[in-house]
Amino acid sequence: MISRRDFSVAMVAGAVASLISTRGIAVPSKPVKARNVVLVHGLFADGSCWTDVIARLQSAGLNVTSVQNPLTTLPEAVASAVRVLDRQDGPTVLAGHSFSGMIVTEAGVHPNVSAVVYVAARAPDANEDYTALAKTYPTPPATAGIVFDGDEGRLTEAAFLRDFAGDLPEARAKVLYAVQQPFHKPLLTGKTTQAAWRSKPSFYAVSTEDRTINPDLERFMAKRMGAKTIEVKASHVSLISQPEVIAALILEAAGGPQ
Repeated sequence: MISRRDFSVAMVAGAVASLISTRGIAVPSKPVKARNVVLVHGLFADGSCWTDVIARLQSAGLNVTSVQNPLTTLPEAVASAVRVLDRQDGPTVLAGHSFSGMIVTEAGVHPNVSAVVYVAARAPDANEDYTALAKTYPTPPATAGIVFDGDEGRLTEAAFLRDFAGDLPEARAKVLYAVQQPFHKPLLTGKTTQAAWRSKPSFYAVSTEDRTINPDLERFMAKRMGAKTIEVKASHVSLISQPEVIAALILEAAGGPQ
């Protein structure tokens, strides 16, 4: 039986293409009761983007941890989540926003994960080229606002306010822009080798006004995984503009009121 330590090492090194085969496994109809939630942020953000969701989940009696995604490479980002998952003392909901859907998809096969939640997030299949998939849909406006300083990428302030956090008060959006964490180019070249949504109960929050990921692409990924799906009239950052809605979805993934 593989240990959690060996599991973490294998995922980081990429030495094993698939530790757990997810194809052909029946997905449980309901998530098991969980008291732990692990949250992961995506590009142009840090772990504090989950603050308003965290407060609501804690009030519901859940133990919550927000991972600080290094935004360097996909294996390193997955490893940061796996280390937190290793520390959980039982069934755990793993939720990700935006790019971190890649992390949820890969790390979600961890034995502690009882359900996976995607918030306007990437949700590739195992070994799928997400960039190629995204190109089958119209390019979202935020893409044009990405600028690079060498290997570090970030959104311009104009794109951040208009295309990333467009439904937030400008003053709030500017505060978030001030803590934007740059991502490294190699992060975007990684591919998932697992597809946790094939074996774990899955939930998806589509942002209908999203200008960072095409909403129709979000709908496609949610439908493909057979996720319990909600549509939120929100920008890309529904977890900030409508935290009560996102917290309720995560609470449902945790098996309801604690």
